[in-house]
Amino acid sequence: MKSSNDIINIGKETISIELDAINKLKEKIDDNYVSVIREILHSKGRLIVAGIGKSANIARKMVATFNSTGQPSIFLHAADAIHGDLGNIQQEDIVIFISKSGNTTEIKTLLPYIKKMGNLIISITGNIESFLAKESDYIIDVSVEREACPNNLAPTSSTTAQLVMGDAIAISLLASKSFSNEDFARFHPGGALGKQLYLKIGDLLSDNIPFVYINDNIDKVILSISKNRVGATAVLENDNLVGIITDGDLRRMLQIKSSFVNFKAKDIMSTNPKKVDISILAYDALKIMQSNNISQLIVISDDEYKGIVHIHEIIKEGLV
Repeated sequence: MKSSNDIINIGKETISIELDAINKLKEKIDDNYVSVIREILHSKGRLIVAGIGKSANIARKMVATFNSTGQPSIFLHAADAIHGDLGNIQQEDIVIFISKSGNTTEIKTLLPYIKKMGNLIISITGNIESFLAKESDYIIDVSVEREACPNNLAPTSSTTAQLVMGDAIAISLLASKSFSNEDFARFHPGGALGKQLYLKIGDLLSDNIPFVYINDNIDKVILSISKNRVGATAVLENDNLVGIITDGDLRRMLQIKSSFVNFKAKDIMSTNPKKVDISILAYDALKIMQSNNISQLIVISDDEYKGIVHIHEIIKEGLV
């Protein structure tokens, strides 16, 4: 059995070998790479990303990244393609083959049929002298000096190089299209990531709007805070926002005053409360709360008071 130090050294060596492979990929980003990106940008079809074995797993991940960044793509397993799935390929699609050797039987069988269909073919391969490379319109070289596997057999450095090149292509396409946060949100409507990009603070407002008037007595203040369950109430004067009273303000008042029955809202309110526009993202509102160490934010629209959002409402949406 390997010692603890041996295991640590093996892990570090694996990472070092793969890092070296990644660093050498930079040399492959050239005019040929630019041509590949431009061909995809000008295409009216989809990207068909094909592979077999470990390369098929990388192809699936590439497709997921392409689709999430606005590049329509589908995965095609090379073995399934020669048994009927070839029908997925449409006339204007670009086909990307991923293969370390470029000489697998399935690819050799499949490639001539795709060439007859007239589709542009891009190969991402570790063997630029392979059958795949010679039959491709464009070749992206992802060759590596060695696998991280001590026997130089298990795909490790090679699949990492494929994966990173796929990410490079996806980000190059994204940047070339000026893909915005709003675009990203459109393709990620579920989960915390999507909500960070589209959920606005106004979406979290309750139908009950907590407020008291500046001369209302303490009973009304307590009732408003308790009833609306956001831990605070706004203070209005002539329907204009002039302050806020939080449950913390009430507790502090009780600590320093023996009697408060005659207190009015104006006696305990905080002026100049933190306000945000109704259109601000909830995630940005959360950062404002955190940076100011507060639990509530006043929400306004065109200087008109619209309500209060408590940090718990944001937490409930899974943004923390």
